[in-house]
Amino acid sequence: MAGRRATFVRLLRPFEVFFRTEALGSTVLILATVVALAWSNSPFAGFYEAFWAATVTVGAENFGLSKPLILWVNEALMALFFLLVGLEIKREVVAGELDSVKKAAGVTAAAAGGMVLPALLFLALAPHHPISRGWAVPMATDIAFALGCLRLLGQRVPTSLVVFLAGLAIVDDLGAIVVIALFYATDLSAGALGVAGLFTLGLVLLNLFGVRQPWWYCVLGIPLWVALLKSGIHATIAGVVVGWCVPATQRHSRAEVIAQVRELLSLAEKTTGAGAALAMVTLKNKLEEWRSPLARLEGALHPVVAFSIMPVFALANAGVSLAGVTLADLTRPVSLGIILGLVVGKQIGVLGATFLAVKAGLARLPAGVSWRQIHGLGVIAGIGFTMSLFIAGLAYGEGSPLHRQAKLGVLVASGVSAATGLWLLARR
Repeated sequence: MAGRRATFVRLLRPFEVFFRTEALGSTVLILATVVALAWSNSPFAGFYEAFWAATVTVGAENFGLSKPLILWVNEALMALFFLLVGLEIKREVVAGELDSVKKAAGVTAAAAGGMVLPALLFLALAPHHPISRGWAVPMATDIAFALGCLRLLGQRVPTSLVVFLAGLAIVDDLGAIVVIALFYATDLSAGALGVAGLFTLGLVLLNLFGVRQPWWYCVLGIPLWVALLKSGIHATIAGVVVGWCVPATQRHSRAEVIAQVRELLSLAEKTTGAGAALAMVTLKNKLEEWRSPLARLEGALHPVVAFSIMPVFALANAGVSLAGVTLADLTRPVSLGIILGLVVGKQIGVLGATFLAVKAGLARLPAGVSWRQIHGLGVIAGIGFTMSLFIAGLAYGEGSPLHRQAKLGVLVASGVSAATGLWLLARR
Protein backbone atom coordinates (compact mmCIF):
# COMPACT_ATOMS: atom_id res chain seq x y z
CA MET A 1 0.00 0.00 0.00
CA ALA A 2 2.87 2.34 0.83
CA GLY A 3 4.37 1.71 -2.62
CA ARG A 4 1.08 2.55 -4.33
CA ARG A 5 0.73 5.72 -2.29
CA ALA A 6 4.31 6.76 -3.20
CA THR A 7 3.57 6.23 -6.89
CA PHE A 8 0.35 8.24 -6.63
CA VAL A 9 2.07 11.13 -4.83
CA ARG A 10 5.00 11.14 -7.24
CA LEU A 11 2.71 11.51 -10.23
CA LEU A 12 0.74 14.31 -8.64
CA ARG A 13 3.68 16.37 -7.33
CA PRO A 14 5.91 17.19 -10.31
CA PHE A 15 8.02 19.82 -8.54
CA GLU A 16 9.21 17.28 -5.96
CA VAL A 17 10.28 14.96 -8.78
CA PHE A 18 11.93 17.90 -10.59
CA PHE A 19 13.82 18.98 -7.45
CA ARG A 20 14.90 15.44 -6.58
CA THR A 21 16.17 14.76 -10.10
CA GLU A 22 18.09 18.04 -10.31
CA ALA A 23 19.58 17.56 -6.84
CA LEU A 24 20.70 13.98 -7.43
CA GLY A 25 21.91 14.90 -10.92
CA SER A 26 24.19 17.52 -9.35
CA THR A 27 26.05 14.73 -7.54
CA VAL A 28 26.75 12.96 -10.83
CA LEU A 29 27.74 16.32 -12.34
CA ILE A 30 30.29 16.91 -9.57
CA LEU A 31 31.77 13.44 -10.07
CA ALA A 32 32.09 14.07 -13.82
CA THR A 33 33.81 17.39 -13.12
CA VAL A 34 36.28 15.77 -10.74
CA VAL A 35 37.04 13.06 -13.32
CA ALA A 36 37.57 15.70 -16.05
CA LEU A 37 39.96 17.70 -13.85
CA ALA A 38 41.84 14.58 -12.77
CA TRP A 39 42.05 13.29 -16.35
CA SER A 40 43.29 16.60 -17.79
CA ASN A 41 45.97 16.85 -15.09
CA SER A 42 47.16 13.24 -15.27
CA PRO A 43 49.81 11.58 -17.43
CA PHE A 44 46.93 10.88 -19.85
CA ALA A 45 46.15 14.58 -20.40
CA GLY A 46 47.21 14.31 -24.04
CA PHE A 47 44.69 11.56 -24.59
CA TYR A 48 41.99 13.76 -23.02
CA GLU A 49 42.59 16.48 -25.61
CA ALA A 50 42.89 14.00 -28.48
CA PHE A 51 39.78 12.06 -27.46
CA TRP A 52 37.45 15.07 -27.50
CA ALA A 53 39.10 16.48 -30.65
CA ALA A 54 38.61 13.23 -32.62
CA THR A 55 36.41 13.68 -35.70
CA VAL A 56 33.13 11.77 -35.72
CA THR A 57 30.98 11.46 -38.84
CA VAL A 58 27.24 10.83 -38.62
CA GLY A 59 25.31 9.86 -41.75
CA ALA A 60 26.28 8.62 -45.21
CA GLU A 61 29.53 9.64 -46.88
CA ASN A 62 28.03 12.36 -49.08
CA PHE A 63 25.20 13.34 -46.74
CA GLY A 64 26.87 13.21 -43.35
CA LEU A 65 28.10 15.68 -40.77
CA SER A 66 31.72 15.48 -39.62
CA LYS A 67 32.63 17.30 -36.42
CA PRO A 68 35.01 16.90 -33.47
CA LEU A 69 33.47 14.84 -30.68
CA ILE A 70 33.34 17.81 -28.32
CA LEU A 71 31.18 19.71 -30.82
CA TRP A 72 28.78 16.76 -31.08
CA VAL A 73 28.46 17.01 -27.30
CA ASN A 74 28.07 20.80 -27.25
CA GLU A 75 25.78 21.13 -30.28
CA ALA A 76 23.85 17.85 -30.49
CA LEU A 77 23.57 16.45 -26.95
CA MET A 78 23.14 19.94 -25.51
CA ALA A 79 20.20 20.47 -27.88
CA LEU A 80 18.38 17.93 -25.70
CA PHE A 81 19.42 19.93 -22.63
CA PHE A 82 17.94 23.05 -24.23
CA LEU A 83 14.81 21.09 -25.14
CA LEU A 84 14.37 20.35 -21.44
CA VAL A 85 15.02 24.01 -20.62
CA GLY A 86 12.35 25.05 -23.14
CA LEU A 87 9.87 22.61 -21.59
CA GLU A 88 10.66 23.86 -18.07
CA ILE A 89 10.24 27.50 -19.07
CA LYS A 90 6.90 26.80 -20.73
CA ARG A 91 5.72 24.81 -17.68
CA GLU A 92 6.56 27.71 -15.37
CA VAL A 93 4.78 30.19 -17.67
CA VAL A 94 1.65 28.01 -17.98
CA ALA A 95 1.28 26.77 -14.41
CA GLY A 96 4.24 27.71 -12.25
CA GLU A 97 6.17 30.63 -10.81
CA LEU A 98 5.72 32.66 -14.01
CA ASP A 99 1.99 32.16 -14.64
CA SER A 100 0.97 35.57 -13.29
CA VAL A 101 2.52 39.03 -13.14
CA LYS A 102 2.56 39.09 -9.33
CA LYS A 103 4.19 35.68 -9.00
CA ALA A 104 6.68 36.32 -11.80
CA ALA A 105 7.76 39.78 -10.62
CA GLY A 106 9.98 38.58 -7.78
CA VAL A 107 11.89 35.84 -9.61
CA THR A 108 12.13 37.94 -12.79
CA ALA A 109 13.58 40.91 -10.90
CA ALA A 110 16.02 38.66 -9.03
CA ALA A 111 17.12 36.94 -12.24
CA ALA A 112 17.46 40.24 -14.13
CA GLY A 113 19.61 41.75 -11.38
CA GLY A 114 21.69 38.59 -11.29
CA MET A 115 22.30 38.78 -15.04
CA VAL A 116 22.85 42.50 -15.65
CA LEU A 117 25.27 43.34 -12.82
CA PRO A 118 27.70 40.43 -13.48
CA ALA A 119 27.80 41.33 -17.18
CA LEU A 120 28.56 45.00 -16.34
CA LEU A 121 31.30 44.01 -13.91
CA PHE A 122 32.90 41.81 -16.55
CA LEU A 123 32.79 44.57 -19.18
CA ALA A 124 34.29 47.04 -16.70
CA LEU A 125 37.32 44.76 -16.34
CA ALA A 126 37.46 43.59 -19.97
CA PRO A 127 36.02 46.30 -22.21
CA HIS A 128 38.00 45.53 -25.35
CA HIS A 129 37.50 42.94 -28.09
CA PRO A 130 38.05 39.95 -28.19
CA ILE A 131 38.12 39.62 -24.40
CA SER A 132 34.81 41.47 -24.10
CA ARG A 133 33.02 38.69 -26.06
CA GLY A 134 32.72 36.75 -22.81
CA TRP A 135 30.48 39.32 -21.11
CA ALA A 136 27.59 36.82 -20.93
CA VAL A 137 29.62 34.05 -19.23
CA PRO A 138 29.00 35.27 -15.63
CA MET A 139 25.28 35.83 -16.27
CA ALA A 140 24.35 32.16 -15.92
CA THR A 141 23.12 30.07 -12.97
CA ASP A 142 23.44 26.28 -13.01
CA ILE A 143 20.07 25.01 -11.79
CA ALA A 144 21.30 21.47 -11.04
CA PHE A 145 24.27 22.54 -8.91
CA ALA A 146 22.27 25.29 -7.18
CA LEU A 147 19.36 23.02 -6.22
CA GLY A 148 21.84 20.32 -5.24
CA CYS A 149 23.37 22.72 -2.71
CA LEU A 150 19.96 23.47 -1.21
CA ARG A 151 19.26 19.75 -0.98
CA LEU A 152 22.34 19.37 1.24
CA LEU A 153 20.74 21.77 3.75
CA GLY A 154 17.54 19.72 4.07
CA GLN A 155 14.94 21.27 6.37
CA ARG A 156 17.14 24.29 7.16
CA VAL A 157 15.79 26.03 4.06
CA PRO A 158 12.04 26.44 3.41
CA THR A 159 10.47 24.88 0.32
CA SER A 160 9.43 28.35 -0.85
CA LEU A 161 13.12 29.32 -1.12
CA VAL A 162 13.82 26.24 -3.25
CA VAL A 163 10.91 27.12 -5.56
CA PHE A 164 12.13 30.73 -5.77
CA LEU A 165 15.63 29.57 -6.77
CA ALA A 166 14.21 27.19 -9.39
CA GLY A 167 12.13 30.01 -10.89
CA LEU A 168 15.12 32.37 -10.85
CA ALA A 169 17.34 29.81 -12.60
CA ILE A 170 14.69 29.14 -15.25
CA VAL A 171 14.30 32.86 -16.02
CA ASP A 172 18.10 33.03 -16.07
CA ASP A 173 18.15 30.22 -18.64
CA LEU A 174 15.61 32.11 -20.76
CA GLY A 175 17.88 35.17 -20.68
CA ALA A 176 20.87 33.03 -21.68
CA ILE A 177 18.92 31.60 -24.62
CA VAL A 178 18.06 35.10 -25.88
CA VAL A 179 21.69 36.19 -25.49
CA ILE A 180 22.99 33.15 -27.39
CA ALA A 181 20.52 33.67 -30.24
CA LEU A 182 21.18 37.42 -30.57
CA PHE A 183 24.87 37.85 -29.77
CA TYR A 184 26.62 34.58 -30.59
CA ALA A 185 25.31 33.94 -34.09
CA THR A 186 27.97 33.92 -36.84
CA ASP A 187 27.89 34.05 -40.65
CA LEU A 188 24.11 33.93 -40.97
CA SER A 189 22.71 32.01 -43.96
CA ALA A 190 19.38 33.33 -45.23
CA GLY A 191 18.59 30.07 -47.03
CA ALA A 192 19.19 27.89 -43.97
CA LEU A 193 17.23 30.32 -41.80
CA GLY A 194 14.33 30.07 -44.26
CA VAL A 195 14.36 26.27 -44.02
CA ALA A 196 14.50 26.54 -40.22
CA GLY A 197 11.50 28.86 -40.38
CA LEU A 198 9.51 26.29 -42.37
CA PHE A 199 10.19 23.55 -39.82
CA THR A 200 9.32 25.96 -37.00
CA LEU A 201 6.02 26.68 -38.77
CA GLY A 202 5.43 22.93 -38.98
CA LEU A 203 5.94 22.61 -35.21
CA VAL A 204 3.51 25.48 -34.57
CA LEU A 205 0.91 23.83 -36.82
CA LEU A 206 1.29 20.53 -34.93
CA ASN A 207 0.44 22.43 -31.77
CA LEU A 208 -2.49 24.31 -33.32
CA PHE A 209 -4.00 21.11 -34.76
CA GLY A 210 -3.76 19.43 -31.38
CA VAL A 211 -1.16 16.76 -32.16
CA ARG A 212 -0.39 15.32 -28.74
CA GLN A 213 2.23 12.66 -29.47
CA PRO A 214 5.56 14.19 -28.36
CA TRP A 215 7.58 12.14 -30.83
CA TRP A 216 6.08 14.09 -33.76
CA TYR A 217 7.67 17.26 -32.39
CA CYS A 218 11.02 15.51 -32.00
CA VAL A 219 10.82 14.23 -35.60
CA LEU A 220 10.49 17.80 -36.91
CA GLY A 221 13.04 18.98 -34.39
CA ILE A 222 15.87 16.98 -35.99
CA PRO A 223 15.80 18.72 -39.41
CA LEU A 224 15.25 22.02 -37.59
CA TRP A 225 18.47 21.34 -35.68
CA VAL A 226 20.34 20.64 -38.93
CA ALA A 227 18.97 23.82 -40.55
CA LEU A 228 20.00 25.97 -37.58
CA LEU A 229 23.40 24.28 -37.57
CA LYS A 230 23.88 25.51 -41.14
CA SER A 231 22.29 28.92 -40.50
CA GLY A 232 24.86 30.44 -38.14
CA ILE A 233 22.48 30.49 -35.16
CA HIS A 234 23.59 28.00 -32.55
CA ALA A 235 21.85 24.70 -33.24
CA THR A 236 20.86 24.13 -29.60
CA ILE A 237 18.18 26.81 -30.02
CA ALA A 238 16.24 24.12 -31.92
CA GLY A 239 15.64 22.38 -28.61
CA VAL A 240 14.04 25.50 -27.15
CA VAL A 241 11.78 25.94 -30.20
CA VAL A 242 10.59 22.34 -29.96
CA GLY A 243 10.00 22.66 -26.21
CA TRP A 244 7.86 25.76 -26.65
CA CYS A 245 5.71 24.07 -29.30
CA VAL A 246 4.88 20.92 -27.31
CA PRO A 247 1.29 21.22 -25.93
CA ALA A 248 1.07 21.97 -22.21
CA THR A 249 -2.66 21.41 -21.79
CA GLN A 250 -4.41 18.25 -20.65
CA ARG A 251 -7.01 16.58 -22.84
CA HIS A 252 -9.41 15.98 -19.94
CA SER A 253 -10.85 18.60 -17.60
CA ARG A 254 -9.95 18.73 -13.93
CA ALA A 255 -13.48 17.58 -12.98
CA GLU A 256 -13.27 14.52 -15.26
CA VAL A 257 -9.91 13.50 -13.85
CA ILE A 258 -11.05 13.85 -10.23
CA ALA A 259 -14.24 11.86 -10.91
CA GLN A 260 -12.38 8.96 -12.51
CA VAL A 261 -9.70 8.97 -9.79
CA ARG A 262 -12.39 8.71 -7.12
CA GLU A 263 -14.10 5.90 -9.02
CA LEU A 264 -10.88 3.88 -9.33
CA LEU A 265 -9.93 4.49 -5.68
CA SER A 266 -13.39 3.41 -4.58
CA LEU A 267 -13.05 0.24 -6.68
CA ALA A 268 -9.65 -0.47 -5.09
CA GLU A 269 -11.12 -0.09 -1.59
CA LYS A 270 -14.09 -2.38 -2.29
CA THR A 271 -12.07 -5.21 -3.84
CA THR A 272 -9.14 -7.26 -2.64
CA GLY A 273 -6.24 -9.16 -4.15
CA ALA A 274 -5.92 -9.04 -7.93
CA GLY A 275 -8.94 -6.74 -8.33
CA ALA A 276 -7.45 -4.04 -6.09
CA ALA A 277 -4.06 -4.35 -7.75
CA LEU A 278 -5.64 -4.03 -11.19
CA ALA A 279 -7.52 -0.90 -10.09
CA MET A 280 -4.29 0.71 -8.85
CA VAL A 281 -2.41 -0.20 -12.03
CA THR A 282 -5.28 1.27 -14.06
CA LEU A 283 -5.13 4.41 -11.94
CA LYS A 284 -1.40 4.75 -12.54
CA ASN A 285 -1.84 4.31 -16.30
CA LYS A 286 -4.72 6.78 -16.34
CA LEU A 287 -2.68 9.38 -14.45
CA GLU A 288 0.09 9.01 -17.03
CA GLU A 289 -2.46 9.31 -19.85
CA TRP A 290 -4.01 12.44 -18.28
CA ARG A 291 -0.66 14.24 -18.10
CA SER A 292 -0.04 16.82 -20.81
CA PRO A 293 2.38 16.02 -23.66
CA LEU A 294 4.76 18.57 -22.14
CA ALA A 295 4.69 16.84 -18.76
CA ARG A 296 5.20 13.39 -20.32
CA LEU A 297 8.14 14.52 -22.47
CA GLU A 298 9.71 16.46 -19.60
CA GLY A 299 9.34 13.49 -17.28
CA ALA A 300 11.01 11.16 -19.79
CA LEU A 301 13.78 13.59 -20.74
CA HIS A 302 14.70 14.96 -17.32
CA PRO A 303 16.56 11.89 -15.97
CA VAL A 304 18.39 11.43 -19.29
CA VAL A 305 19.64 15.02 -19.20
CA ALA A 306 20.46 15.03 -15.48
CA PHE A 307 22.26 11.69 -15.33
CA SER A 308 23.74 11.38 -18.83
CA ILE A 309 23.92 14.52 -20.97
CA MET A 310 25.05 17.04 -18.35
CA PRO A 311 27.74 14.73 -16.89
CA VAL A 312 29.07 14.03 -20.40
CA PHE A 313 29.11 17.79 -21.06
CA ALA A 314 31.04 18.35 -17.82
CA LEU A 315 33.47 15.55 -18.68
CA ALA A 316 34.13 17.13 -22.08
CA ASN A 317 34.32 20.77 -20.97
CA ALA A 318 35.53 20.94 -17.36
CA GLY A 319 39.01 19.60 -18.06
CA VAL A 320 41.43 22.43 -17.27
CA SER A 321 45.17 21.83 -16.93
CA LEU A 322 46.32 23.29 -13.61
CA ALA A 323 50.00 22.81 -14.39
CA GLY A 324 51.79 26.10 -13.79
CA VAL A 325 48.59 27.90 -12.70
CA THR A 326 49.41 30.78 -10.37
CA LEU A 327 47.54 33.56 -8.65
CA ALA A 328 48.37 35.76 -11.62
CA ASP A 329 46.22 33.52 -13.85
CA LEU A 330 43.21 34.34 -11.68
CA THR A 331 43.82 38.07 -12.06
CA ARG A 332 43.76 38.07 -15.86
CA PRO A 333 40.80 40.10 -17.19
CA VAL A 334 38.79 37.08 -18.37
CA SER A 335 39.25 34.96 -15.23
CA LEU A 336 38.89 37.87 -12.81
CA GLY A 337 35.88 39.30 -14.63
CA ILE A 338 34.06 35.96 -14.45
CA ILE A 339 34.98 35.41 -10.78
CA LEU A 340 33.86 38.88 -9.72
CA GLY A 341 30.73 38.63 -11.86
CA LEU A 342 29.59 35.30 -10.44
CA VAL A 343 30.80 35.70 -6.84
CA VAL A 344 30.11 39.39 -6.26
CA GLY A 345 27.80 40.55 -9.04
CA LYS A 346 25.32 37.70 -8.67
CA GLN A 347 24.67 38.15 -4.95
CA ILE A 348 24.43 41.94 -5.13
CA GLY A 349 22.28 41.82 -8.25
CA VAL A 350 19.85 39.20 -6.91
CA LEU A 351 19.53 40.75 -3.44
CA GLY A 352 19.37 44.35 -4.69
CA ALA A 353 16.83 43.73 -7.46
CA THR A 354 14.60 41.65 -5.15
CA PHE A 355 14.75 44.36 -2.47
CA LEU A 356 13.76 47.07 -4.97
CA ALA A 357 10.90 44.95 -6.36
CA VAL A 358 9.51 44.27 -2.88
CA LYS A 359 9.84 47.86 -1.70
CA ALA A 360 8.16 49.08 -4.88
CA GLY A 361 5.21 46.78 -4.20
CA LEU A 362 5.77 44.79 -7.39
CA ALA A 363 6.61 41.57 -5.54
CA ARG A 364 6.74 40.02 -2.09
CA LEU A 365 9.17 37.74 -0.35
CA PRO A 366 8.34 34.02 -0.55
CA ALA A 367 6.50 32.74 2.52
CA GLY A 368 8.82 32.03 5.45
CA VAL A 369 11.90 33.45 3.71
CA SER A 370 14.14 36.11 5.30
CA TRP A 371 16.36 38.67 3.63
CA ARG A 372 19.42 36.79 4.88
CA GLN A 373 18.18 33.72 3.03
CA ILE A 374 17.65 35.77 -0.13
CA HIS A 375 21.26 36.91 0.23
CA GLY A 376 22.41 33.30 0.61
CA LEU A 377 20.33 32.33 -2.41
CA GLY A 378 22.01 35.12 -4.41
CA VAL A 379 25.40 33.69 -3.51
CA ILE A 380 24.29 30.17 -4.52
CA ALA A 381 23.09 31.63 -7.84
CA GLY A 382 26.74 32.43 -8.56
CA ILE A 383 27.26 28.75 -9.45
CA GLY A 384 27.41 29.23 -13.21
CA PHE A 385 29.04 26.01 -14.38
CA THR A 386 27.06 24.30 -17.20
CA MET A 387 25.64 27.34 -18.99
CA SER A 388 28.70 29.49 -18.20
CA LEU A 389 31.06 26.87 -19.68
CA PHE A 390 28.75 26.56 -22.69
CA ILE A 391 28.74 30.32 -23.36
CA ALA A 392 32.51 30.51 -22.80
CA GLY A 393 33.00 28.04 -25.65
CA LEU A 394 30.79 30.16 -27.92
CA ALA A 395 32.53 33.39 -26.94
CA TYR A 396 36.17 32.34 -27.29
CA GLY A 397 36.23 29.16 -29.36
CA GLU A 398 37.00 25.70 -28.04
CA GLY A 399 40.56 25.27 -26.78
CA SER A 400 41.77 28.84 -27.21
CA PRO A 401 43.89 30.51 -24.45
CA LEU A 402 41.00 32.83 -23.57
CA HIS A 403 38.68 29.83 -23.38
CA ARG A 404 41.02 28.14 -20.87
CA GLN A 405 41.09 31.31 -18.76
CA ALA A 406 37.29 31.45 -18.87
CA LYS A 407 36.95 27.81 -17.79
CA LEU A 408 39.34 28.40 -14.90
CA GLY A 409 37.32 31.43 -13.79
CA VAL A 410 34.03 29.54 -14.01
CA LEU A 411 35.32 26.60 -11.96
CA VAL A 412 36.84 28.82 -9.24
CA ALA A 413 33.80 31.12 -9.06
CA SER A 414 31.33 28.23 -8.93
CA GLY A 415 33.28 26.52 -6.14
CA VAL A 416 33.55 29.72 -4.08
CA SER A 417 29.85 30.52 -4.58
CA ALA A 418 28.78 27.02 -3.55
CA ALA A 419 30.92 26.98 -0.38
CA THR A 420 30.00 30.53 0.67
CA GLY A 421 26.30 30.09 -0.08
CA LEU A 422 26.09 26.85 1.90
CA TRP A 423 27.82 28.52 4.86
CA LEU A 424 25.43 31.49 4.81
CA LEU A 425 22.26 29.41 4.50
CA ALA A 426 23.38 26.82 7.07
CA ARG A 427 23.67 29.47 9.79
CA ARG A 428 20.61 29.61 12.01
